[in-house]
Amino acid sequence: MSKAPSEIQRAPITPESRESEPRHQQTLTAPQVRPPAAEAASGRTGAPAPAKRRDAYFDNVKYLAIVLVAVAHAWEPVMDGSRTARALYMVVYTFHMPAFILVSGYFSRSFDMSSPKVKRLVTSVVVPYVLFETAYSLFKRFIGGAEDFPITLLDPFFLTWFLIALFIWRVTTPIWQSLRHPLPVALAIAVLASVTPGIGNDLDLQRVCQLLPFFVLGLLMKPEHFQLVRRREVRLLSLPLIAGALVFAYWLEPRMRLGWFYRSNSAQEMDAPWWSGAVMTLAMFGCALLLTVAFLAWVPRRHMWFTVLGAGTICGYLLHGFLVKGADYYDVFDHYKWLSGPVGLVVVSVVAAAAVTLLCTPPVRRVLRFATEPDMNWAFRRNAVKR
Repeated sequence: MSKAPSEIQRAPITPESRESEPRHQQTLTAPQVRPPAAEAASGRTGAPAPAKRRDAYFDNVKYLAIVLVAVAHAWEPVMDGSRTARALYMVVYTFHMPAFILVSGYFSRSFDMSSPKVKRLVTSVVVPYVLFETAYSLFKRFIGGAEDFPITLLDPFFLTWFLIALFIWRVTTPIWQSLRHPLPVALAIAVLASVTPGIGNDLDLQRVCQLLPFFVLGLLMKPEHFQLVRRREVRLLSLPLIAGALVFAYWLEPRMRLGWFYRSNSAQEMDAPWWSGAVMTLAMFGCALLLTVAFLAWVPRRHMWFTVLGAGTICGYLLHGFLVKGADYYDVFDHYKWLSGPVGLVVVSVVAAAAVTLLCTPPVRRVLRFATEPDMNWAFRRNAVKR
């Protein structure tokens, strides 16, 4: 089942995870008295250019989001026997990718189809998609035992959908920035997609359309919005919100199909009335937005031990899928039945979090640079890139 996991790499993010713009765009002046972007953008005549550094907050967001993605993927094979685990899974799946996509949109605001931006889009999104879509298809064919499994770039397998979605969203950025009311338009597209079964599986366009509003919302956000989200009052209000979401998910678990959380099918494909697609799309958008705010409110602002891992989330995102699928192909979860129990769920969560943490480390990022951030100057016109 193809589910995300997740932008956003050098820049942000999510997964940027690579889901973001170049490094200099995720910067913040040394004294954090003013909002990050406002400080970075202040180019006053005669004033010396302030020193810039990565914003620890967004690196923390990316790392924590990618941990939630990996843990949720690890829960899938072992959660069926536990209503509590499925309720937790529903809550996490409601917001973990929307949060990642929103931050990816935030760091895509400067994308303008200029030659340097197009080059980065190709090297950081298109190339990894081609390489990892092929790698996952071969992995399923030779390790998963599906000898006739097709190798195609049109039908993303498992978590590679996020890369092709990011490509489509980022290429259309100038359109959204030109519209007077882009978010209502994006929501209308998401609603229409949810009631249109004829879209098919090509490029996972159902998911691209249904998650589009979060990317567009990220494009509309400003640094002061993140400052507002991180206020103490918001953190306090988020506590009853999260508690209520967990209780509601526990009640809802036997009554709702998980397909609504994956956003990869229309209502008709899930044997639901067509009008429920529109209702659920708007309801899921509202729930995801509230939980995303609660998540962003509790992300640490200062530099933490895991902050440096935020630059390598694309590696953690793309590689952890091999571990999850490999365990599934070798029947690890079926062989060790105790993993479906309470202790097993804790063990699975810890192992998944530790694994994705290791996969985000700088050594792994350096080894995988040829696939996730290749230079590829040979493929682009020198004058065009400079321009």
